[in-house]
Amino acid sequence: MKPIVAPEIEFYLVHKNPDPDYPLTPPVGRSGRPIGGGQGYSIAGVNEFDELIDDIYHFSETQGLEIDTLIHEEGAGQLEINLRHGDPVELADQVFLFKRTIREAALKHDIYATFMAKPIQNQPGSAMHIHQSVVNLKTGGNVFAEESGEETETFLHFIGGLQRHIPNALIMLAPYVNSYRRLTQGTSVPVNTRWGYDNRTTAFRVPRSDPAARRVENRIPSSDANPYLALAASLACGLIGILEKVKPDAPAGTAVNKDEIELPRGLLEAVSLFEDDASLVSILGEPFATTYAAIKRAEFETFMQVISPWEREYLLLNV
Repeated sequence: MKPIVAPEIEFYLVHKNPDPDYPLTPPVGRSGRPIGGGQGYSIAGVNEFDELIDDIYHFSETQGLEIDTLIHEEGAGQLEINLRHGDPVELADQVFLFKRTIREAALKHDIYATFMAKPIQNQPGSAMHIHQSVVNLKTGGNVFAEESGEETETFLHFIGGLQRHIPNALIMLAPYVNSYRRLTQGTSVPVNTRWGYDNRTTAFRVPRSDPAARRVENRIPSSDANPYLALAASLACGLIGILEKVKPDAPAGTAVNKDEIELPRGLLEAVSLFEDDASLVSILGEPFATTYAAIKRAEFETFMQVISPWEREYLLLNV
């Protein structure tokens, strides 16, 4: 079997911010007005940055990077770029290069492009959704579909593996302290491991498609994730489900993003779950798992050395 993936990466355009003590703010577009939120799929929202987007396409074409679509998302100055499906390692290479390309194009226009998971308070977070399918190397057919077009057991087991193991792999999909600010109730972000058909409130969405294109979209990863590690983690969880024949629960037919948060709420909790998942550690390799966990614990300690504005605002004169 061979996996096929297609990433979708969200990011924000923001005013230059050389002083990290000040919050980020949306940029001014070509209209001369500050960019507002609530412009999901808006053509006018994209048009505000026409010259920058032209540069992104030009720089990408020069490097042989293929953009499928580029749209405006819900946040103020938030864009999403979709890549064509293909080999996971090649797509991880492209995501890595795209991030650098977009940041450089933004700097040319005197603004920042950021892939932080939650860069602006009270604005939506940024995700890296991963569409995943698996093909048979001999036949080239999608193993998620029977010849009749019906779903296969492999398809359901793949989803079952995602449901069971993604919370334990979250440290590879949400790798920084800031990543967990995105995982909040009532937004377009999943907060549990439910799945469903064309249900954008679930963690694992099965988009509408013909059987040959049947796939599962993992909506949990944030845009700050290392693309190599995020793709490896997501595919590993699906593979474990196939190998261990993990059955998923029933698909969700209603909105489930307002339910109780079932995913880890912070970095240290996520690291502990990662280390305790024997199946995941076995596939990824114990040397990697041990090293990665140690790096993330060390990063958390550096975060704990910083005093935040929230602490100064609410604790300075009140405790």
